[in-house]
Amino acid sequence: MNKTVLDVKNLSIQYKTDLETVYAVNGISFSLEAGETLGLVGETGAGKTTTALGILGLLPERTARITGGEILLKEQDLLKLKEQEMQKVRGSRISMIFQDPMTALNPVLPIGQQIGEALYLHNDEGLTQKQIEQRVEETLELVGIPKARKVEYPHQFSGGMRQRVVIAIALICNPDILVADEPTTALDVTIQAQILTIIRDLQKKYKTTVIMITHDLGVVAETCDKVGVMYGGKIVEYGALEDIFTDKEHHPYTEGLFRSLPSLTGNSRRLQPIEGLMPDPTVKPEGCWFAPRCGQCMEICKKEAPPVWEDDAHKIRCHLFHQKAKGGE
Repeated sequence: MNKTVLDVKNLSIQYKTDLETVYAVNGISFSLEAGETLGLVGETGAGKTTTALGILGLLPERTARITGGEILLKEQDLLKLKEQEMQKVRGSRISMIFQDPMTALNPVLPIGQQIGEALYLHNDEGLTQKQIEQRVEETLELVGIPKARKVEYPHQFSGGMRQRVVIAIALICNPDILVADEPTTALDVTIQAQILTIIRDLQKKYKTTVIMITHDLGVVAETCDKVGVMYGGKIVEYGALEDIFTDKEHHPYTEGLFRSLPSLTGNSRRLQPIEGLMPDPTVKPEGCWFAPRCGQCMEICKKEAPPVWEDDAHKIRCHLFHQKAKGGE
Protein backbone atom coordinates (compact mmCIF):
# COMPACT_ATOMS: atom_id res chain seq x y z
CA MET A 1 0.00 0.00 0.00
CA ASN A 2 1.36 3.44 -0.98
CA LYS A 3 1.76 5.55 2.19
CA THR A 4 2.92 8.65 0.32
CA VAL A 5 0.70 11.63 1.15
CA LEU A 6 2.43 14.28 -0.98
CA ASP A 7 4.64 13.67 -4.01
CA VAL A 8 6.08 16.72 -5.77
CA LYS A 9 7.75 15.83 -9.07
CA ASN A 10 10.00 18.18 -11.07
CA LEU A 11 7.99 21.29 -10.16
CA SER A 12 8.90 24.52 -11.96
CA ILE A 13 7.31 27.94 -11.38
CA GLN A 14 7.90 31.24 -13.17
CA TYR A 15 6.72 34.81 -12.68
CA LYS A 16 6.22 36.60 -16.00
CA THR A 17 5.78 40.29 -16.74
CA ASP A 18 5.99 42.27 -19.95
CA LEU A 19 9.64 43.04 -19.21
CA GLU A 20 11.15 39.87 -17.75
CA THR A 21 10.72 36.32 -16.49
CA VAL A 22 11.62 35.28 -12.94
CA TYR A 23 12.67 31.62 -12.66
CA ALA A 24 11.50 31.15 -9.07
CA VAL A 25 11.36 27.34 -8.78
CA ASN A 26 13.35 25.11 -11.10
CA GLY A 27 12.54 21.41 -11.15
CA ILE A 28 12.28 20.44 -7.48
CA SER A 29 11.11 17.03 -6.27
CA PHE A 30 10.33 15.54 -2.85
CA SER A 31 7.86 13.15 -1.24
CA LEU A 32 6.35 12.84 2.23
CA GLU A 33 4.52 10.12 4.13
CA ALA A 34 1.86 10.59 6.82
CA GLY A 35 3.25 12.22 9.95
CA GLU A 36 6.58 13.25 8.40
CA THR A 37 8.00 16.76 8.54
CA LEU A 38 10.07 18.27 5.73
CA GLY A 39 12.15 21.36 6.39
CA LEU A 40 12.73 23.62 3.39
CA VAL A 41 15.66 25.83 4.29
CA GLY A 42 17.61 28.50 2.46
CA GLU A 43 18.19 32.22 2.09
CA THR A 44 15.49 34.71 1.20
CA GLY A 45 14.72 34.33 -2.49
CA ALA A 46 15.53 30.63 -2.65
CA GLY A 47 11.98 29.73 -3.74
CA LYS A 48 10.65 28.24 -0.50
CA THR A 49 7.44 30.26 -0.19
CA THR A 50 6.75 30.08 -3.93
CA THR A 51 6.91 26.29 -3.65
CA ALA A 52 4.34 26.38 -0.83
CA LEU A 53 2.02 28.72 -2.71
CA GLY A 54 2.28 26.48 -5.76
CA ILE A 55 1.22 23.45 -3.72
CA LEU A 56 -1.81 25.30 -2.34
CA GLY A 57 -2.74 26.90 -5.66
CA LEU A 58 -2.31 30.41 -4.23
CA LEU A 59 0.15 31.83 -6.76
CA PRO A 60 -0.70 35.28 -8.23
CA GLU A 61 -3.07 34.57 -11.09
CA ARG A 62 -1.82 37.20 -13.54
CA THR A 63 1.93 36.79 -13.21
CA ALA A 64 2.73 33.29 -11.93
CA ARG A 65 2.81 30.15 -14.07
CA ILE A 66 3.54 26.54 -13.15
CA THR A 67 5.55 25.53 -16.20
CA GLY A 68 6.12 21.87 -15.40
CA GLY A 69 5.84 19.03 -12.95
CA GLU A 70 3.23 17.30 -10.85
CA ILE A 71 1.85 17.80 -7.32
CA LEU A 72 0.26 14.55 -6.20
CA LEU A 73 -1.90 14.56 -3.06
CA LYS A 74 -2.48 10.85 -2.40
CA GLU A 75 -2.04 10.26 -6.15
CA GLN A 76 -4.47 13.05 -7.14
CA ASP A 77 -2.71 15.63 -9.33
CA LEU A 78 -3.61 19.02 -7.87
CA LEU A 79 -2.42 20.82 -11.00
CA LYS A 80 -5.26 19.26 -12.99
CA LEU A 81 -7.98 20.55 -10.65
CA LYS A 82 -10.09 23.57 -11.51
CA GLU A 83 -10.15 26.46 -9.01
CA GLN A 84 -13.56 25.41 -7.65
CA GLU A 85 -12.24 21.90 -7.03
CA MET A 86 -9.06 23.29 -5.48
CA GLN A 87 -11.11 25.35 -3.03
CA LYS A 88 -12.45 22.10 -1.60
CA VAL A 89 -8.90 20.86 -1.07
CA ARG A 90 -7.48 24.09 0.35
CA GLY A 91 -8.25 24.39 4.05
CA SER A 92 -9.67 20.90 4.44
CA ARG A 93 -6.89 18.65 3.10
CA ILE A 94 -4.02 21.16 2.89
CA SER A 95 -3.73 24.15 5.23
CA MET A 96 -1.15 26.87 5.67
CA ILE A 97 0.22 28.84 8.63
CA PHE A 98 1.24 32.20 7.19
CA GLN A 99 4.32 34.11 8.27
CA ASP A 100 2.59 37.24 9.58
CA PRO A 101 -0.44 36.44 11.78
CA MET A 102 -1.66 40.06 11.81
CA THR A 103 -2.10 40.19 8.03
CA ALA A 104 -3.51 36.64 7.97
CA LEU A 105 -6.38 37.56 10.31
CA ASN A 106 -9.39 39.78 9.60
CA PRO A 107 -9.21 42.68 12.08
CA VAL A 108 -13.01 43.23 12.20
CA LEU A 109 -14.12 39.66 12.96
CA PRO A 110 -13.90 37.80 16.30
CA ILE A 111 -11.30 35.03 16.24
CA GLY A 112 -13.91 32.36 16.99
CA GLN A 113 -15.82 33.30 13.84
CA GLN A 114 -12.61 33.20 11.77
CA ILE A 115 -11.65 29.77 13.09
CA GLY A 116 -15.13 28.36 12.51
CA GLU A 117 -15.33 29.70 8.95
CA ALA A 118 -13.23 26.82 7.60
CA LEU A 119 -15.64 24.31 9.14
CA TYR A 120 -18.64 26.09 7.63
CA LEU A 121 -17.00 25.94 4.20
CA HIS A 122 -15.85 22.31 4.52
CA ASN A 123 -18.66 20.83 6.58
CA ASP A 124 -18.45 17.31 5.18
CA GLU A 125 -19.52 15.84 8.52
CA GLY A 126 -22.83 17.75 8.52
CA LEU A 127 -22.07 19.49 11.80
CA THR A 128 -24.69 21.75 13.36
CA GLN A 129 -23.82 25.31 14.35
CA LYS A 130 -23.64 24.23 17.99
CA GLN A 131 -21.22 21.40 17.11
CA ILE A 132 -19.06 23.82 15.08
CA GLU A 133 -18.93 26.20 18.05
CA GLN A 134 -17.89 23.29 20.27
CA ARG A 135 -15.13 22.29 17.81
CA VAL A 136 -13.88 25.88 17.74
CA GLU A 137 -13.66 25.93 21.54
CA GLU A 138 -11.84 22.58 21.60
CA THR A 139 -9.35 23.77 18.98
CA LEU A 140 -8.70 27.01 20.85
CA GLU A 141 -7.90 25.08 24.01
CA LEU A 142 -5.63 22.75 22.02
CA VAL A 143 -3.47 25.73 21.05
CA GLY A 144 -3.51 27.14 24.57
CA ILE A 145 -6.16 29.88 24.30
CA PRO A 146 -9.10 29.95 26.77
CA LYS A 147 -12.37 29.32 24.95
CA ALA A 148 -13.89 32.43 26.52
CA ARG A 149 -11.63 34.56 24.31
CA LYS A 150 -13.31 33.39 21.08
CA VAL A 151 -15.40 36.60 21.05
CA GLU A 152 -12.32 38.84 21.09
CA TYR A 153 -10.65 40.48 18.09
CA PRO A 154 -7.08 40.03 16.73
CA HIS A 155 -5.84 43.38 18.10
CA GLN A 156 -6.62 42.15 21.62
CA PHE A 157 -4.00 39.39 21.33
CA SER A 158 -0.20 39.46 21.44
CA GLY A 159 1.87 38.33 18.45
CA GLY A 160 2.37 34.85 19.90
CA MET A 161 -1.33 34.46 20.69
CA ARG A 162 -2.30 35.60 17.20
CA GLN A 163 0.01 32.96 15.77
CA ARG A 164 -1.82 30.37 17.90
CA VAL A 165 -5.10 31.57 16.36
CA VAL A 166 -3.65 31.13 12.85
CA ILE A 167 -2.56 27.59 13.82
CA ALA A 168 -6.09 26.87 15.09
CA ILE A 169 -7.56 28.04 11.75
CA ALA A 170 -5.14 25.80 9.86
CA LEU A 171 -5.91 22.73 11.97
CA ILE A 172 -9.67 23.01 12.55
CA CYS A 173 -10.45 20.63 9.65
CA ASN A 174 -7.69 18.10 10.54
CA PRO A 175 -5.86 18.49 7.19
CA ASP A 176 -3.57 15.83 5.71
CA ILE A 177 -0.84 18.43 5.11
CA LEU A 178 0.12 21.53 7.06
CA VAL A 179 2.42 24.09 5.41
CA ALA A 180 4.11 26.35 7.98
CA ASP A 181 5.72 29.37 6.32
CA GLU A 182 8.25 30.86 8.77
CA PRO A 183 5.71 30.47 11.63
CA THR A 184 8.08 31.80 14.32
CA THR A 185 10.04 34.53 12.54
CA ALA A 186 8.46 37.55 14.28
CA LEU A 187 8.35 35.93 17.74
CA ASP A 188 10.80 36.02 20.63
CA VAL A 189 12.71 32.86 21.55
CA THR A 190 10.40 31.78 24.40
CA ILE A 191 7.21 32.14 22.35
CA GLN A 192 8.96 30.52 19.36
CA ALA A 193 9.63 27.41 21.44
CA GLN A 194 5.99 27.31 22.57
CA ILE A 195 4.67 27.58 18.99
CA LEU A 196 6.99 24.82 17.77
CA THR A 197 5.89 22.59 20.66
CA ILE A 198 2.22 23.18 19.79
CA ILE A 199 2.81 22.29 16.12
CA ARG A 200 4.77 19.18 17.07
CA ASP A 201 2.19 17.99 19.62
CA LEU A 202 -0.74 18.54 17.26
CA GLN A 203 1.13 16.75 14.48
CA LYS A 204 1.60 13.69 16.70
CA LYS A 205 -2.06 13.75 17.70
CA TYR A 206 -3.46 14.00 14.17
CA LYS A 207 -0.61 12.34 12.17
CA THR A 208 -0.39 15.47 10.05
CA THR A 209 2.29 15.80 7.39
CA VAL A 210 4.15 19.11 7.80
CA ILE A 211 6.24 21.26 5.46
CA MET A 212 8.27 23.65 7.62
CA ILE A 213 9.62 26.61 5.65
CA THR A 214 12.40 28.40 7.51
CA HIS A 215 15.85 29.95 7.32
CA ASP A 216 16.60 28.76 10.87
CA LEU A 217 18.59 25.51 10.99
CA GLY A 218 17.85 25.29 14.72
CA VAL A 219 14.12 25.04 13.98
CA VAL A 220 14.87 22.36 11.37
CA ALA A 221 16.94 20.31 13.81
CA GLU A 222 14.17 20.44 16.40
CA THR A 223 11.15 19.67 14.25
CA CYS A 224 12.00 17.92 10.96
CA ASP A 225 12.47 14.36 9.70
CA LYS A 226 13.69 15.34 6.23
CA VAL A 227 15.52 18.42 4.98
CA GLY A 228 15.62 20.10 1.59
CA VAL A 229 18.26 22.83 1.19
CA MET A 230 17.11 25.27 -1.52
CA TYR A 231 19.23 27.64 -3.59
CA GLY A 232 18.20 29.50 -6.71
CA GLY A 233 14.87 27.70 -6.89
CA LYS A 234 16.51 24.25 -6.76
CA ILE A 235 16.96 21.69 -4.02
CA VAL A 236 20.75 21.39 -3.87
CA GLU A 237 20.80 18.90 -0.98
CA TYR A 238 18.07 16.58 0.26
CA GLY A 239 18.04 13.85 2.87
CA ALA A 240 16.97 12.63 6.27
CA LEU A 241 17.74 14.88 9.24
CA GLU A 242 20.69 12.72 10.24
CA ASP A 243 22.14 13.05 6.72
CA ILE A 244 22.25 16.84 7.05
CA PHE A 245 23.12 17.29 10.74
CA THR A 246 26.15 14.99 10.88
CA ASP A 247 29.84 15.13 10.01
CA LYS A 248 29.12 13.84 6.51
CA GLU A 249 30.30 15.88 3.54
CA HIS A 250 27.69 18.32 2.27
CA HIS A 251 26.95 20.64 -0.60
CA PRO A 252 29.19 23.75 -0.29
CA TYR A 253 26.08 25.88 0.22
CA THR A 254 24.88 23.71 3.11
CA GLU A 255 28.34 23.94 4.67
CA GLY A 256 28.17 27.71 4.26
CA LEU A 257 24.85 27.84 6.11
CA PHE A 258 26.33 25.90 9.02
CA ARG A 259 29.48 28.07 9.13
CA SER A 260 27.29 31.16 9.45
CA LEU A 261 25.70 29.83 12.67
CA PRO A 262 27.06 30.68 16.14
CA SER A 263 28.69 27.75 17.95
CA LEU A 264 26.98 26.29 21.02
CA THR A 265 30.07 24.34 22.14
CA GLY A 266 32.02 27.26 23.55
CA ASN A 267 34.14 27.59 20.41
CA SER A 268 34.96 31.28 19.94
CA ARG A 269 35.40 31.09 16.16
CA ARG A 270 34.15 34.02 14.10
CA LEU A 271 31.02 33.55 12.04
CA GLN A 272 31.70 33.06 8.33
CA PRO A 273 28.96 34.54 6.18
CA ILE A 274 28.52 33.25 2.64
CA GLU A 275 30.14 35.85 0.39
CA GLY A 276 28.12 37.36 -2.43
CA LEU A 277 24.40 37.44 -3.18
CA MET A 278 21.75 35.07 -4.49
CA PRO A 279 21.78 34.81 -8.31
CA ASP A 280 19.59 37.08 -10.41
CA PRO A 281 16.37 35.03 -10.74
CA THR A 282 15.65 36.56 -14.16
CA VAL A 283 18.76 34.96 -15.67
CA LYS A 284 19.44 31.25 -16.11
CA PRO A 285 23.24 31.03 -15.89
CA GLU A 286 25.24 28.22 -17.38
CA GLY A 287 26.64 25.68 -14.97
CA CYS A 288 26.05 25.62 -11.22
CA TRP A 289 24.08 28.61 -9.94
CA PHE A 290 26.13 28.61 -6.71
CA ALA A 291 29.47 28.68 -8.55
CA PRO A 292 30.14 32.47 -8.18
CA ARG A 293 29.92 32.13 -4.37
CA CYS A 294 31.58 28.72 -3.98
CA GLY A 295 35.10 28.45 -2.58
CA GLN A 296 35.50 25.01 -4.20
CA CYS A 297 34.37 26.05 -7.69
CA MET A 298 35.97 24.19 -10.61
CA GLU A 299 35.95 25.01 -14.33
CA ILE A 300 33.25 22.42 -15.00
CA CYS A 301 31.02 24.15 -12.42
CA LYS A 302 30.95 27.30 -14.57
CA LYS A 303 29.99 25.47 -17.76
CA GLU A 304 27.78 22.47 -16.92
CA ALA A 305 24.77 22.13 -14.65
CA PRO A 306 25.70 19.67 -11.87
CA PRO A 307 24.05 16.24 -11.85
CA VAL A 308 22.59 14.76 -8.66
CA TRP A 309 24.88 12.54 -6.59
CA GLU A 310 22.97 9.98 -4.50
CA ASP A 311 23.82 7.92 -1.45
CA ASP A 312 20.59 6.06 -0.66
CA ALA A 313 18.08 8.85 0.17
CA HIS A 314 20.81 11.50 0.55
CA LYS A 315 21.02 13.58 -2.63
CA ILE A 316 23.46 16.38 -3.48
CA ARG A 317 23.46 18.46 -6.67
CA CYS A 318 27.19 19.15 -7.02
CA HIS A 319 30.08 18.31 -9.39
CA LEU A 320 32.48 17.80 -6.46
CA PHE A 321 30.86 14.55 -5.41
CA HIS A 322 30.97 13.09 -8.90
CA GLN A 323 34.65 14.02 -9.15
CA LYS A 324 35.33 12.28 -5.84
CA ALA A 325 33.39 9.20 -6.95
CA LYS A 326 35.65 9.01 -10.01
CA GLY A 327 38.75 9.31 -7.86
CA GLY A 328 39.29 12.91 -8.78
CA GLU A 329 41.00 13.68 -5.50
